[in-house]
Amino acid sequence: MIRLKNLLFLLMLLPAAAAYADQGTPALESIARALSSGDADGLAKYFGNNVEISILDKEQTYSKTQGTDVLRGFFNTNKPKSFSQVHRGTSRENSDQYCIGNLVTGAGNYRVYLYLKVAGSNVTVQEIRFDKE
Repeated sequence: MIRLKNLLFLLMLLPAAAAYADQGTPALESIARALSSGDADGLAKYFGNNVEISILDKEQTYSKTQGTDVLRGFFNTNKPKSFSQVHRGTSRENSDQYCIGNLVTGAGNYRVYLYLKVAGSNVTVQEIRFDKE
């Protein structure tokens, strides 16, 4: 009887745990806001020493400073109007996260792919890709 009560208690907690897990990380929410407003410096706060950036078909690994400049140039040419997350998830192998979203700019729309390395409470953007829709 005690085991049944424990099982029922755990089953009651599952919806709350699922809702909490679906909230995303504060870092991902900050990154989404930075994309939406075209804030290259706000986005770069989450870069490690190096970040892989792909804009259209030009892909390169940059230092944090160079990556910030590349994004600043991209945002100056493509003034963001909004960013909306379409899908996000967690890697099966570890706690790394990814996010796919749509960036609406004055010069057209882009599909954005983000890959985030998670180590404890530290979140680092490893890769960001912009593909024209």
